[in-house]
Amino acid sequence: MSPQITFSKSRSSMAPPRISGVDPVRLAEEMAADEEVLAELAANGDIAALARPIDVHFKGPRAAIEALADAAEGLGFDFIDFGEFEDGDWAADLQVESAVTREALRGLITRALEIEISHGVEFDGWGCEAETGA
Repeated sequence: MSPQITFSKSRSSMAPPRISGVDPVRLAEEMAADEEVLAELAANGDIAALARPIDVHFKGPRAAIEALADAAEGLGFDFIDFGEFEDGDWAADLQVESAVTREALRGLITRALEIEISHGVEFDGWGCEAETGA
């Protein structure tokens, strides 16, 4: 069995979401930022079409994060864990099973940006292990 290598992308400061819906420019920026992660995964033998757990990170005020954790299952995610930042913000780690093809990631990131808007939290990146099929 080959070793699992973990890659992730985190965004420490994000532009505020548009209330009317997902900003296509923001979506394009997120997708462009993910190209480096996808390249690293591929360089380590990742087969993008294979489904695997993907951790999706959100941060925000405690009440909003707790509400997101409560709603996770209805949003298609599993709730994994809470965390607290030194600045008082809270974080929620959610997980979903998915491939990491560009099309699958576009859908995942679109959902994450919609959650930003609907739950008043900040999408703070995603992470997964390389899946080599071994």
